[in-house]
Amino acid sequence: MTVPRQSVHVDSPTERRNPRTARIDTLPTVDVLRLINAEDRLVPDAVRDALPQLGVAVDLAVAALSSGRGVHYVGAGTSGRLATLDAAELRPTFDVPDGWFAVHHAGGDRALRDAVEDAEDDEAAGADAMATVRPGDFVLGLTASGRTPFVLGALAAAHDRGASTALVSNNPNTSQPGWLDVLVVVDTGPEAIAGSTRMKAGTAQKLVLTSFSTAVMVRMGRTYENLMVSLRATNAKLRGRTLRILREATGLTQQECSTALTEAHGDLKVAMVHLLSGAEIRRAAAALDSSHGHVRAALGLLNAHAV
Repeated sequence: MTVPRQSVHVDSPTERRNPRTARIDTLPTVDVLRLINAEDRLVPDAVRDALPQLGVAVDLAVAALSSGRGVHYVGAGTSGRLATLDAAELRPTFDVPDGWFAVHHAGGDRALRDAVEDAEDDEAAGADAMATVRPGDFVLGLTASGRTPFVLGALAAAHDRGASTALVSNNPNTSQPGWLDVLVVVDTGPEAIAGSTRMKAGTAQKLVLTSFSTAVMVRMGRTYENLMVSLRATNAKLRGRTLRILREATGLTQQECSTALTEAHGDLKVAMVHLLSGAEIRRAAAALDSSHGHVRAALGLLNAHAV
């Protein structure tokens, strides 16, 4: 059944002129930069105000991944490019499995390099992009204006397919459609250059995406304390980082940690649980399997069995 669409066509502050920067074109270069920087400094506070709603989105994403489903990003223009970047960086940082994150960008791959502005107006294309969405998935849409047809069409279609949905908007006038689970509004106000949402709105969305995906990874056990324990060591730099992380977590020597990593076939989590608990490699691996890869939970299992 098609879900009725509720209109969210409203005026967006990101399109308005900013009185604080009205004479930016008359200033010396360093003062131009100071004005832009002053506007940029407003962004973190705007993101902070949206954290309660973003937290709900994180929990929905964790629920989806924990039940074997996936997370989808949907965006157009700057929003889509930032979403693509965020998803791409999760694999080397957290070694996310295939199928955990997918990105749907209006205009496809070509729009990552060139502006395909008319693509964002195609609501039907957004709906079609959700063909791979399954019941129980989570779909996060991003749009500075809160009204991009491609994104709204995708979110409505995802809801029709049984996914939970959230929308990130930089427009405080965005109303929440009845079919949307979470609305995350980050009010960044007018841009330094009117309508240039690659500036404050884009910065805010970058912060939102980084916070969202990192929090999801923490909740999914891809970290131990504040250490990246699920990174994929695909080059010399990352192999060195793996060894440093193990030394930081255990306080042991480079030789001891290197030996443990060799015995664990390079698996940082197994080596870490082995060294922190004193359990043999095989038991450490089994505890991690039982705890779905959570180092802290695996240590708790081993400690409980040792009592």
